[in-house]
Amino acid sequence: MVKVDNKVCLIVHDGWGISEVEKGNAVIGGDTTNMDTIAKNHSYRTLQAHGLAVGLSDGLMGNSEVGHLNIGAGRIVWQDIVRIDVSIKKREFHKNKTILESCKHAKDTSGRLHLLGLVSDGGVHSHINHLKALLETAKEVGVPKAIVHFVGDGRDTAPRSSSKYLKELLEFMQKEQYGEIGTVVGRYYAMDRDKRWERVKIAVDGLVSGVGEDTSDPVATIEERYKKDETDEFLKPIIVGGEETRIKDKDTIFFFNYRSDRMREIVSVFGLPDKPMEVTVPNDLNITTMSRYNAEFPFNIAFPPQAMTNVLAEWLAKKGLKQSHIAETEKYAHVTFFFNGGVEKQFEQEDRALIDSPKVATYDKQPEMSAQGVADKVAETVIGDKYDFVMCNFAPPDMVGHTGVYDAAVQAISATDKAVKTVYDACQKAGYILAITADHGNAEQMINPETGNPHTAHTTNPVPFIITGDPSKYGLVGDEENGEDEEGKGALADVAPTILDLMGLDKPQDMSGRSLLLRK
Repeated sequence: MVKVDNKVCLIVHDGWGISEVEKGNAVIGGDTTNMDTIAKNHSYRTLQAHGLAVGLSDGLMGNSEVGHLNIGAGRIVWQDIVRIDVSIKKREFHKNKTILESCKHAKDTSGRLHLLGLVSDGGVHSHINHLKALLETAKEVGVPKAIVHFVGDGRDTAPRSSSKYLKELLEFMQKEQYGEIGTVVGRYYAMDRDKRWERVKIAVDGLVSGVGEDTSDPVATIEERYKKDETDEFLKPIIVGGEETRIKDKDTIFFFNYRSDRMREIVSVFGLPDKPMEVTVPNDLNITTMSRYNAEFPFNIAFPPQAMTNVLAEWLAKKGLKQSHIAETEKYAHVTFFFNGGVEKQFEQEDRALIDSPKVATYDKQPEMSAQGVADKVAETVIGDKYDFVMCNFAPPDMVGHTGVYDAAVQAISATDKAVKTVYDACQKAGYILAITADHGNAEQMINPETGNPHTAHTTNPVPFIITGDPSKYGLVGDEENGEDEEGKGALADVAPTILDLMGLDKPQDMSGRSLLLRK
């Protein structure tokens, strides 16, 4: 086993961006005494966490999955949205073997292709342009019926924007003279990821049995719901086309979200034999997914994952080093699956700890979430001194940021800052160097500057990067005193190489990120 120069603990704040704008900025509004003091006494700079810097389309806001992938991989991980966008641009999408097989299967069997996913241009889980390309492909293949089951967003987009996206989609269908709407349902039901099966059942009962509000004008129905303060995320099933557009035996379903975590539950209900709740699901369904949702799923995949070798966790395991990854339920997949390069695999000598997220309807009801529980576990792990590398995620800034409730987000930031102190003190005591960053912005912009309405989505703001340790020995390239040009802008891909440098370990060739460590 290799001996490290320094043991390192990494905190990844979820949704903590840096912005000078004070209005609606929960990071400025909250008590950040500890973050401020640590940054002042040690080394601080910012990192890019959106767009091309993290492998996303230019200008697109970052997200938790992308952030953790880039941080853990030590390279820019080109995201599915960019791969899919490029394939559409080159018309390779319309010739994609798996997509064509799905369309042909629908044509040759029941004649019905169901396209199910989040419909918006938020670009976090899906993109409306991908749905349009699927409709074009199905039309070219000659599938008699393509039925869209529209999942409302309102979380990565404005909370009342689904009517706009539905109008856009209906206009596209009118132009193509192809496709129809089957169901509208909010992501709160169709895209749960916290095993709240009672929510998933509401979506499935709508899709299969037509349980919901019948309408022939879904745009008007959505707008009526807005008047009752039912926003996109929480839209209860709206049934369009009645019995004819339900999912039936021998039908073909294409799930077009490319992000995996919020598709696993609903896809497993439709596609796997064991159902976690009492629910009626058709037989002999043919299922295809846009990307790989779970390594165990037996379904066809249109865009399988790219190989990810020698990510930070794997590289440490190859060196015979011990590591621990810690998070609460809502972000557990991010410190395991995503941080480890999008693989379910637990590397050798890698331990994991899960702290339960509070069981509340929305996290503005308990804005501190389980941050202190995570911090206590990290502190205990660090003090135990068994591990060469410990990492954790603090969920409140992001999960509470998504509610759009400013006062709750301020409390979330303050609670997270308090949790940082717990970890910092433990690291100081045990002789660990603490690195702190974030996966993307969110809580620093709780108000839409154009409309003045609540802002519930992520942002394109930079994120903090702090390393502790003796400031006379270690700094960060790009600290203000060193200056930095546009070319030298650091990104999340630089975190893992910096950690390896702090530990005195070589960087694998697969990592294209660079160490930002400045040895004095």
